[in-house]
Amino acid sequence: MRNKLTGMGIAIVTPFNTDLSVDHEALSKLVNYNIENGTDYIVISGTTGESVTITKQEKKEIITTIIKANNNRVPLVLGIGGNNTADVIEEIKTTDFNYISAILSVSPAYSKPTQEGIYQHFKTISLASPVPIILYNVPGRTSSNMLPETVIRLATDFKNIIAIKEAAGSMPQYFQLIKNKPQDFLVISGDDDLALPVVLAGGAGVISVIGQAFPKQFSNMIHLGLEGNAKEAFKLHYELLDMIGLIFSENNPAGIKTVLDKINLCNDTVRLPLVVATDSLKTKIGNFVNNFQKS
Repeated sequence: MRNKLTGMGIAIVTPFNTDLSVDHEALSKLVNYNIENGTDYIVISGTTGESVTITKQEKKEIITTIIKANNNRVPLVLGIGGNNTADVIEEIKTTDFNYISAILSVSPAYSKPTQEGIYQHFKTISLASPVPIILYNVPGRTSSNMLPETVIRLATDFKNIIAIKEAAGSMPQYFQLIKNKPQDFLVISGDDDLALPVVLAGGAGVISVIGQAFPKQFSNMIHLGLEGNAKEAFKLHYELLDMIGLIFSENNPAGIKTVLDKINLCNDTVRLPLVVATDSLKTKIGNFVNNFQKS
């Protein structure tokens, strides 16, 4: 499983129709586009998938659509997390994992637990999960930072905790994780702009947002990095760097959905409290896409 989660995963969006219903046709199209262009695995129902505004029934239907479109071609990782540990455990107990390779579980948001609280939360998840677990640290959304010491403690104590998606945006924190982790534990970048430096420092790859729009280029960049070919990898890094800044400049996933709209994979509809990108941002993204496709 660790080998299967090396490379470029994508945090797939949930496409919506203009009436805000889930666009399953566009979702299938996006899955196929990514697999055909080098995506190594797909993460379902993460932040980029607008998981907090998706109903439980919709989540089941989204999983079904992606499983069908994937047809066992790449590993699927399912987002199951929250700040109510009991609810997370209940969802794990009632989920069909037949086609799911691992879960991605975010550190509890809003509650701002101590490091011991974070440890106990993931200990409880570890004991309940029938599949491997990828921890997810994203302090900008959770308001608490899962420190490297806590991550290493969890990785050491629980063998089914096999990786972390780290998205604190801090290279020193990445370095501490990579330096001190158990040998087979994976440090996966959750920061698109830092993904290549993380890989070159010893990381296992990325769970990317931008990658689902440009899977061939971003996956190639990551794999060049894993091979140690920094010069060629950085050429691709710099080609996409400005776009990465654009898609996160207002909110995620409004930015990436604008890109996907421009390349005719899905429209840019998001659910409140998110709103679509401003006209100014749409113009900038459109100009980038046009120039990128010509190059």
